[in-house]
Amino acid sequence: MARGRVVAVTGAGRGLGRAHALAFAAEGAKVVVNDLDVGREGEPGGAVAAGGAGFGAEGPGGPAAQVVAEIRARGGEAVAHGGDIATAQGAASLVDCALDAFGRLDTLVNNAGFLRDRMLVNLAEDDWDAVVRVHLKGHFLPLKHAAAYWRAEAKAGRRVAARVVNTSSGAGLAGSVGQGCYSAAKAGVLGLTLVAAAELDRYGVQVNAIAPAARTRMTEEVFARTMAAPGEGNFDAMAPENVSPLVVWLGSDASAGVTGRVFEAEGGRITVMEGWHPGPSADRGARWTPAEAGEAATGLLASARPPHPVYGAEPAP
Repeated sequence: MARGRVVAVTGAGRGLGRAHALAFAAEGAKVVVNDLDVGREGEPGGAVAAGGAGFGAEGPGGPAAQVVAEIRARGGEAVAHGGDIATAQGAASLVDCALDAFGRLDTLVNNAGFLRDRMLVNLAEDDWDAVVRVHLKGHFLPLKHAAAYWRAEAKAGRRVAARVVNTSSGAGLAGSVGQGCYSAAKAGVLGLTLVAAAELDRYGVQVNAIAPAARTRMTEEVFARTMAAPGEGNFDAMAPENVSPLVVWLGSDASAGVTGRVFEAEGGRITVMEGWHPGPSADRGARWTPAEAGEAATGLLASARPPHPVYGAEPAP
């Protein structure tokens, strides 16, 4: 399905990113495997902390190099990239890496991120900045530099059939207690996806987002190992590999015409999310008084659908 396409995947040394990189390679894509090699909360030297050889993200002991080695061992083509995609230089070098190694870039999968879970009153400004930086800025900058390349290709008269797959979360869709910075960043990814899809369509670029649920370093404390009922092949519903087929499809020519959409993916389930839509409304034709506005809002709420519960919130009494 993705044969011959050049795909860059950020945060591809472990978890979902690794699964995506391997899945694209299995479908014949050439893959740029980006990973900065940091820990679960963004601390440096994740491979070293885990007992790796300590050669950095691209070196023999780094996670990006390990994924590249896996792909090559299976007959695929891949290169490692260890730049920080939340910097302009690192994001630009990601695109350059694809061009230098394979001559073009067709698909960008924005996946890199880490967590610093804190309740709001305990959330430090540095933690907020770090999480918003890696998730939101780390989506914006690779998208910006890839889009500039694709726009130049389109203006030069060359056919562009580019794909971007952004990574949001259920926390970005509904919120998650203890994850204020992560939820805000992932909600921002959704807004960025919608704008990018509208702006870049004229250049042949499709932009979509996924909200995956899978067992990774970031979620290992949330998800216990989940297996399907006997007789279904012991299906591991929380395996990150379950999410990758949708990502490969979105990143391929086969998804032509699909843009500006958000999909939840978990286990064997795929859901198209419908986002914010106008609900009940009242128009007085003139300015409300506070009392009148309150009365109108109360009536509208009575006929509106209840909001999706925030993950981890106490159930209503």
